[in-house]
Amino acid sequence: MVDGNARATAKSGKHPEKALSAAFVRTVKAPGKYNDGQGLFLRVENTGARRWVQRIVIRGKRTEMGLGSASLVSLAEAREIALENRKLARQGGDPLKAKREAEAVMTFEEAARKVHENHAPSWRNAKHAAQFISTLETYAFPRIGRHKVTDITTADVLAVLQPIWLEKAETARRVKQRIGMVMKWTVAKGWRQDNPAEAVSEALPKQSRIAAHRKALPYSEVAGCIEAIKASGASAATKLALELTILTACRSGEVRLADWSEINLDKAEWTIPAERMKAKREHRIPLSGRAIELLKEAKALGDGTGLVFPGTKPGKPLSDMTLSKLVKELGFDVDVHGFRTSFKTWAQERTNTPREVSEAALAHAIKDKAEAAYARSDLFEKRRKLMESWAQCLSGGAATLIRIGR
Repeated sequence: MVDGNARATAKSGKHPEKALSAAFVRTVKAPGKYNDGQGLFLRVENTGARRWVQRIVIRGKRTEMGLGSASLVSLAEAREIALENRKLARQGGDPLKAKREAEAVMTFEEAARKVHENHAPSWRNAKHAAQFISTLETYAFPRIGRHKVTDITTADVLAVLQPIWLEKAETARRVKQRIGMVMKWTVAKGWRQDNPAEAVSEALPKQSRIAAHRKALPYSEVAGCIEAIKASGASAATKLALELTILTACRSGEVRLADWSEINLDKAEWTIPAERMKAKREHRIPLSGRAIELLKEAKALGDGTGLVFPGTKPGKPLSDMTLSKLVKELGFDVDVHGFRTSFKTWAQERTNTPREVSEAALAHAIKDKAEAAYARSDLFEKRRKLMESWAQCLSGGAATLIRIGR
């Protein structure tokens, strides 16, 4: 083992200052410890591996800490790191602890998957949870997935968003929001002080905010669609669920996941709990005579799980594509969600129903906070008359104006 202080290029003295040279560090092969000064030395192993080590006193205790391979960390960089460590130790800090914490910092991909894991149970459905991670896998991970979250800059986020910002506007906004969500988590972890996704907006061009409306049938054609559904070769559960979706003006997910515990056939009421609603508020639905008939038919489909409309797999509900696929196969180029539009347009044009009644039937939240504070009624009895009239319309009675009495 060669003593580094005996080397010809070493300076004299018990504690040589900057005794090593970059050329020596590159070429030395003999195993040994080669001191540079201030506790920094180069250790050369029998295998030829060379690494930097610093001898330092941390809170009264002498210890050694590695600073990295000499093939990756230059002499100048090793001196700079050693100096910072000594300054931190003199101030009462712990360079070893800081080093361990730095090594524990996740990459963006690791952090994103952790955030996804933490939040997945709180999302409304598995589709939303899957979309969160899939969009990041497609657009963010290829560019910044391997970056430590502490190293990500606004320029990095911009590089992810710029190629899709105008071409795929809605997707890009969601990717930006999801990157921001991950970076907020890193701030909470103490790894960062800022969120680079927040500052990127100023560097991006203005997007067109034209809303993409769901395709809907004219209300006069909905009855014909229902007849086509009834005559189709689809499963009984699919046909019943789709007709009930149209009759109640519900979102398809609210119907597909319906449970018998929510339904009271004697009172002709269906109460959807808050956790299944988009607005996270309980929603009572008055059931028309035809809706009651459909639910009584559905009783025979029970699989013992409580699901009103069980799917083909035991214990599983109908999939979110089942209803949409049937409508398309029957030749109707519309979205299932669009039947809510058909209902709303019918209520506006063919009834004298006040706007707030049809909005309550659609479970839309009142946006004006002051108005919402005073609107305590769910207008249930008025909605019962409206939904019965809608059912009559769908059975062929849409020709005349329907007056919803007081």
